[in-house]
Amino acid sequence: MPSMRAAVCHVFGEPLLVEEVSLPAPGPNQVRVELAAVAICHSDIAFAEGAWGGDLPAVYGHEASGRVAEIGAGVNDLAVGDHVVVTLIRSCGECKYCRSGYEVACATTFEENAPLRDAEGNPVYPAMKTGAFAEEVVVHRSQLVAIDERISLDAAALLGCGVITGVGSVTNVADVQPGSNVVVIGSGGVGLNVVQGAALAGAAAIVAIDLVDDKLQAAKEFGATHIVNASSEDVAAAVASVTGGEMADQVFVTVTAKAAFDEAPTLLAPTGAVVLIGLPPTGVTSTFIPLTLADQSQRMLGSKLGAARISIDIPRLVRLYEEGRLKLDELITGRYPLEEINEAIASVERGEALRHLIVF
Repeated sequence: MPSMRAAVCHVFGEPLLVEEVSLPAPGPNQVRVELAAVAICHSDIAFAEGAWGGDLPAVYGHEASGRVAEIGAGVNDLAVGDHVVVTLIRSCGECKYCRSGYEVACATTFEENAPLRDAEGNPVYPAMKTGAFAEEVVVHRSQLVAIDERISLDAAALLGCGVITGVGSVTNVADVQPGSNVVVIGSGGVGLNVVQGAALAGAAAIVAIDLVDDKLQAAKEFGATHIVNASSEDVAAAVASVTGGEMADQVFVTVTAKAAFDEAPTLLAPTGAVVLIGLPPTGVTSTFIPLTLADQSQRMLGSKLGAARISIDIPRLVRLYEEGRLKLDELITGRYPLEEINEAIASVERGEALRHLIVF
């Protein structure tokens, strides 16, 4: 088994340690990928802090890109050297969810590959089906999408989670129509992709809400028509003003704060929908008024990874990027070597980043 460097989490909430681990050879329907870049997502940080539990020691990271290095039996549509986007979406293509287009809800139990091993031979868990805070990964074929070599692998890494989640929540989950009034709560990496997804869909008003002025200014650059700082403005009044009192056809919650989930339904127009994207820690609850939702035919929709169909959505997003209609490079706020992953994570936690990359 080849040796490589990985950032390993041994204790929740403690710094990750860069150390040597061994990587198993790809089994049937698996592929080994030499990574070029991996983005730091808030989900990685939440897992590393213990928000959702999980096994330790573990290697996090799930939003990556790289080159195919080795192919397991049964993989006939990739070649060594192919450029690929690496995702955590693993699907069988045959269960009722996959057949209906919801690959993110695949019900198949996959045979897991052998775990990573530390220097003493102890198992290390590749978290989120990926373990991409490492120089290489072994993943199921369904987690990969081959891409044109003309697109930068730095930019391509962002397509593994944040972009497909944000844009997909607009197109696949909410089906935003031209002329809609859209509210986006949170202007981080996913929120900005909801904003640009809404702009691509032809929304009339796109209201970005955040607590940080710099993030709100970024939202304007990604297509927001109006911005609201919730720390100093009345959010409901602002949305009413923008929409002529009609309120929002869709409210996207991209943050994890309970207050945002509680407030979102109050911003809806009749027949509107709240789209829940942010993932709070286990145990967080929210409240709403059922009478209002029922009386006004409103909806609440969960959006896991934007209901992405990666073999369809990622090539489409690549085309939009090549046409200059989708911003990817503008999302990258920092590049770090693996040895500086803890500094990169700290910067994300301070709110300084849209997407930081670990580059190899």
